[in-house]
Amino acid sequence: MLDLGISKMALIGAVALIVIGPEKLPRVARTVGTLLGKAQRYVSDVKAEVNRAMDLDELKKMKESVEEAGREVEKGLHSTKADFEKDWSSVTAGLDGSGTASDSAPAWQPPAPEYRRPDKNWRLKRGATPQWYKARHGVRRQVQSGAARVARFRPKNK
Repeated sequence: MLDLGISKMALIGAVALIVIGPEKLPRVARTVGTLLGKAQRYVSDVKAEVNRAMDLDELKKMKESVEEAGREVEKGLHSTKADFEKDWSSVTAGLDGSGTASDSAPAWQPPAPEYRRPDKNWRLKRGATPQWYKARHGVRRQVQSGAARVARFRPKNK
């Protein structure tokens, strides 16, 4: 910021002591310090906002380039698909597997499997865990209040 050396700071302090007086100097120095702090915070906020704006611009440019590349790939896929379908239809037009003309009967397709909901019900347990296992591993069987939990883990007085 400012290029102030030790000698310049001492000269400014001496002039301030003479002009302001020794009784008001601490209050003035405190005010100057707070104003400098506010100025530094403001400058850092402005720098951060400028950096955010620059990053946002870069991200917008990157987004546009990625979207453009995606559109180009999509166009290429559509053109390739159209060419393949045209070639495929010209190759398979009216021919069956033996190379002779056939009726345009569709090939048999098996029906789609019927949807069956999975047999999951969290309310119904399939097995019962023994009580001794729960006791050994600390599985909670009952709701415990906060005060009871604090009392349970409170260190014992010696």
